[in-house]
Amino acid sequence: MEHSTDPASKIPSEDRLRARRAWSGLVIEVFRLNGDLLEAGDTLVEDLGLTSARWQVLGAVDLAPAPLPVAHIARNMGLARQSVQRLVDDMLAEGLVRLAPNPHHRRAALVAMTPRGEAAYREAMARKDLLADALAEGLAPEALEAAGALLRVLQQRIDAGRGRIASLATTTRQETRG
Repeated sequence: MEHSTDPASKIPSEDRLRARRAWSGLVIEVFRLNGDLLEAGDTLVEDLGLTSARWQVLGAVDLAPAPLPVAHIARNMGLARQSVQRLVDDMLAEGLVRLAPNPHHRRAALVAMTPRGEAAYREAMARKDLLADALAEGLAPEALEAAGALLRVLQQRIDAGRGRIASLATTTRQETRG
């Protein structure tokens, strides 16, 4: 990217300003949706001994082709290992998951669902389907698919640009100080 010394070149175009406003609005809506989804999820599965976070961990266990250690589950979910470890410990105490020896690493046991955990997860997923039916009623499947595709592209860009994001933060700090 070229840097110009012309002050006028630093003025964003109308399209760039519109995109920035749209991005900010989208981020706010995603944050709100995330909070509402977590609250709805907690309500949906509370009587199953689950929370949205526990349900998410069980989902990661279910999606894995084989049992995984906590660190791999956390990485797949984009969460801190310590957070997932705390959830696994709680679910272990409540009989929702079990730990199995890991032939590749003595200290990193593999997490698997117990029959109780599998039953709770299946029921949670059945309830999720009913909620999805209610929330998606009257919406075109193509619109939902397009929204999901947009969110995936943005997620991929964030993942690919982590180094750039850190450098933008550094650059901004330097510019505001100088």
